[in-house]
Amino acid sequence: MVPVTRRKVLVSGSLVVGGATLSNVLRLRAAEPPAKARATSVIFVTMGGGASQYETFDPKPLAPREYRGEFNAIATKIPGFQFSELLPQLAQMADRLAVVRSIHHEQASHIAEHITETGYDLTNFAKAVPGEMPSIGAAVSRMKGVGPSGIPAYVSLPRHHAYSGPQWLGAQHHFFPVDGDPNLDTFSISNLALTGNLTVDRMKERRRLQSAFGGQQQVTDRAGHAEVLDVFSQQAFDLITGERARRALDIHAEDPKLRDRYGRNTLGQRLILARRLVEAEVPYVVVRMGDWDDHQNLAKNMTIRCALFDQGISALIEDLHQRGLERDVLVIGMGEFGRTPRFNGMGGRDHYPGVNSIFYSGGNYRMGQVIGATDGNGIAVSHAPYRPQNAIAMVYHHLGIDPGTAFKDYSGRPRYLLEERGLINEMI
Repeated sequence: MVPVTRRKVLVSGSLVVGGATLSNVLRLRAAEPPAKARATSVIFVTMGGGASQYETFDPKPLAPREYRGEFNAIATKIPGFQFSELLPQLAQMADRLAVVRSIHHEQASHIAEHITETGYDLTNFAKAVPGEMPSIGAAVSRMKGVGPSGIPAYVSLPRHHAYSGPQWLGAQHHFFPVDGDPNLDTFSISNLALTGNLTVDRMKERRRLQSAFGGQQQVTDRAGHAEVLDVFSQQAFDLITGERARRALDIHAEDPKLRDRYGRNTLGQRLILARRLVEAEVPYVVVRMGDWDDHQNLAKNMTIRCALFDQGISALIEDLHQRGLERDVLVIGMGEFGRTPRFNGMGGRDHYPGVNSIFYSGGNYRMGQVIGATDGNGIAVSHAPYRPQNAIAMVYHHLGIDPGTAFKDYSGRPRYLLEERGLINEMI
């Protein structure tokens, strides 16, 4: 018997696999649609005003009292590392966190928020209100576009004005605001409300007529406003008529017991909405928690605020894990800076960009670790220094966005999403 070589089989296409020749199998495989890429999302919790690292993730129990403050340090699930006693639930799930204690920069005023919103220092203080660069969320919107839910790619709970705009990326990449207090029984998404006797069916008919007439019009618009308005119109139409968007933003459909677990307060309920949005494959959701600017009465204020934060964030992380979303969703919490090592005369801590602690959870990154360190009194970074830009690079990396992507600014100059884009290597 003459042996049949592998070459002869491949040339003749006569290799049979389950009754089909190899050539047919390969042809069928080529005709199959490619596997859907894993949808990834980010929930960015802003700790606006600048949370104290001492009373959260970097306590200094051996420092003098004027540095360490009045709160104790407690053990976490990461051997050898402690959090403030104000974060007991997060301490018990520290194996699901990556805390970076060594974030630093040089801007000691609240314009530092420009760095955490855009990845760039604000250089022209005359632009302190609108900012200079596109926000992270606008960049995500530009790169990702509207998802299957019909909800814009960038959602802010609630709206925010400073440094959160799209700049030259285009007004259609502005955030979609979810205002109001979702803890109220009367809460609804006003952006999705139909007014008067306008029904979804009537709105669809109006949209059909608008499209028909629009095809007959020629518009000359050097600034591109007509295009932007058309995009806004389509997005608004998709939102108001889309059932998936309505379901994602309907917090009243949530299990009351789970709402209790997050906390019956504004932050807790906004975090639930954020989870519902990322379940609907919205790639970038910002939950804005301000008021961390404790120049006075820090101990009292932090006791109240950390209780809400500890409950809400721990519930969010737990919930994402129970739903199997911890690889797909990255949670990050960061403020614009930390607080001064020593208390001032009013029982508070002032702005301090030299040291800041941030946290991550999920995103298929390495969790259960504390990265970087500060000296014994928390005055300076002593190990593995990182900047806010590195923290933001991790966000883009998780979303599969190249931060080296460039878009032309108003003057026609190409500008990168990030100029400083090194990753936090310990998390990879």
